[in-house]
Amino acid sequence: MENRFGTSWTAICFTRSFQPSMRSAAVSLVVSLTVVSGFSLSGCHKRGTGQKLDPSAPAEVVLPEHGVYTGAFIDFGDAEDDLTLDLIEDFENMVGKHQAIIASSSYWGEQDFPTENLNVIWRHGSLPLVFWSPWDRPYEQNKGPDRFSLSAIIAGTWDNYIDKWADAAKAFGQPMVVVFANEMNGDWFPWSGIYYGGNARNSEHENWKGPETFRTAYRHVVDRVRARGATNIQWMFHTNNYSYPYDTWNLASAYYPGSAYVDWLGLSVYGKQYKDEAWANVESLIDWPYREMCALDPHKPIMIAEWATGEFPDSGNKGAWIKEGLDLFRTRYPRIKAAVYWHERWQNEDQSYSNLRVNSSIESLNAYREGIAHPDWLGDLILRAVKPAKAE
Repeated sequence: MENRFGTSWTAICFTRSFQPSMRSAAVSLVVSLTVVSGFSLSGCHKRGTGQKLDPSAPAEVVLPEHGVYTGAFIDFGDAEDDLTLDLIEDFENMVGKHQAIIASSSYWGEQDFPTENLNVIWRHGSLPLVFWSPWDRPYEQNKGPDRFSLSAIIAGTWDNYIDKWADAAKAFGQPMVVVFANEMNGDWFPWSGIYYGGNARNSEHENWKGPETFRTAYRHVVDRVRARGATNIQWMFHTNNYSYPYDTWNLASAYYPGSAYVDWLGLSVYGKQYKDEAWANVESLIDWPYREMCALDPHKPIMIAEWATGEFPDSGNKGAWIKEGLDLFRTRYPRIKAAVYWHERWQNEDQSYSNLRVNSSIESLNAYREGIAHPDWLGDLILRAVKPAKAE
C-alpha cells in the first residue's frame, strides 16, 4: 500500500499523548498521525484486558492483523450529531461490548466542527468516524444540489469554511476517520453524479461528467485540509454497495479520486429498509461490491461503514440476517477491518416505521449480541506504546 508520499506501508497507526489541562476534570489530547512501514501485534495492549499503558505516554491505534473492529451509529437525531456519552454507554450495555468506532455526522449546513462530540468519543476509548456531508438544511433527500454544490466547492466558494474546519480538526488532534460525501453513486444525495452531468462525457479527463465533478471536489477538499496540517485525519472513499442507477458511468471506479487521496475504502450494505422492498441476504449484498472495492486498490483496508436491515411483518428473518452479516464480514472477506451498524428507527410518510435498530426484536438483539461476542469482533482499540517524538 502507498500513502500520498509514495511510501510503502502495511498498517495505519495513530499516535496520541496525554497532558494535564488547565481546566479541572478535563484532559487535553495532543495527537499526531504516524504511518509505519509494517506492524506487529506483539507488545500491543487492548483496553480492558488488564494490560494498561501509561496514560501519559503516546500510543498507537493499529489496524487489526486478525479480527474486525466493531462500531455503531446510535440514532443521534435527525442531524445525526446529537451525540451523548449516555447513548453510547446504553448501546454498549445492551449489546454487551464496547464499540471501537462511533459514527456521527458533520453537515456543512451547521458550519462548525464537532469538537465536543469527538472529544466524547475519543475519551470514551473509541475512534470517531465522521460523515462530513456538503448538505444544507433541511437535509432532505432527492432534492438536488443546494448552496454547497460540488460546483461551488470546486470554484472555491467554501474554501474559508473548509479551512476553518481543517484548523479545528488539527486542533482536536486525535485520530479520526472522515468521509467526504458518502454514497455518491446513489441518486438520493445532492452530491450524486446524476446531478452533475451524469453519463455525459468529460473528454479532458476521459471520464463521465458526473463522477469527474465529484472526484474534482473530493480532491479539492482533501488538498485544502491537508494543506492546513490536519494530518490526524484518515480519509474514506465511501460508496453504496450497488449503484443507483446501475450503469457503467455510475460505478465506484468512475468516482474514485485515486489512492493518494484515500486511506479507507467504505461500503454501505443495507438490507430491506422499507416495507415494499424485497428481502435480500447479506451475501448477495456484499460479495460483488467487496470485489469492486478491492479492485480500486490492492491493499487499502475496507470498512463496512454502514450496515443494517429493518424488521417487517411477513418478511425475512432479521436475526438470521444479522448473524449472516457478522459471520461473513469476519470470515470470508479478509480486507474488511471494521463494520459499523446503523442503529436507527424512523417513521415514513405513510406512517409506517423502518426499524433498523439491533433491538427491534428480542431475536434481533440476541443475534447481534451473540455475533459480536465472538473474539474476532474487536470492541477495544488495539494500542501500542511508542516512543514520543524528540523535540527539535
